[in-house]
Amino acid sequence: MYKEFERSLQKLEEKIEKEKFLIYLSGAHDKSNAVLSIYSGAGGTDAQEWVEMLLKMYLKYCERNGFIAQVVAVTSGQEAGLKNAIIEIRGKYAYGYLRRESGVHRLVRISPFSSQGLRHTSFALVEVMPEIEDVGNIEIRPQDVRVDTYKAGGPGGQYVNKTESAIRITHIPTGLVSTAQSERSQGTNKDKAMKLLYAKIQQRLDEEHKKTVDELKGESVKIEWGHQIRSYVLNPYKMVKDHRTGFETTQAEKVLAGELEDFIEAELKHKE
Repeated sequence: MYKEFERSLQKLEEKIEKEKFLIYLSGAHDKSNAVLSIYSGAGGTDAQEWVEMLLKMYLKYCERNGFIAQVVAVTSGQEAGLKNAIIEIRGKYAYGYLRRESGVHRLVRISPFSSQGLRHTSFALVEVMPEIEDVGNIEIRPQDVRVDTYKAGGPGGQYVNKTESAIRITHIPTGLVSTAQSERSQGTNKDKAMKLLYAKIQQRLDEEHKKTVDELKGESVKIEWGHQIRSYVLNPYKMVKDHRTGFETTQAEKVLAGELEDFIEAELKHKE
């Protein structure tokens, strides 16, 4: 009976901790699904391979935590890797858990593309947006969008189909562009691209609101691109460090295999 009581107490403590953690996920969109985009930055081919490494890392994180992830669109690099990638992530609190992954991620390693085996630094930008279900406050007029169809190209076949069903939607007033190419149906891809466009417009509105508030407060507005949030060092030593919280680990391979929970928890608690 005592052992049973201990097990019940442990389960209760775990449940309480889980409920307490939801306090940190009380944002307006935290319960929403998420759209995570990754873009290559400085670093050439190494940066493009870094995008693919990050894509695999986030897909594994989603699998570990019960989220359903689907690659919506990719643009393949010329030699290797990906120039960019977009993932649709479905699950309760997907956006809440992942939204603070937004920012520049830095990789330091021996470049596999260097004939002299030199150490190379690469950068990639991660953007996370909530999937917008209630679009009542956002109006997109038909005359304000341009819809283009194309065939997904490059070697990214493991992520997208190769039929003539890829969709690119351009919102002319803002210049925002969304794409979808994961489905064989043009109609389905168009629906996905429109949802992504709504999310991008909502994010633009949120950023403009935040900028106005910061200006009223007299605070400087930080520019996301170039604002490094995390470094992944694979040579000459192994370490992953989050520069916002100071949390770090030497288990770099585990992090790249999707074990991001400690980093996400540290950042959530740090911010709130």
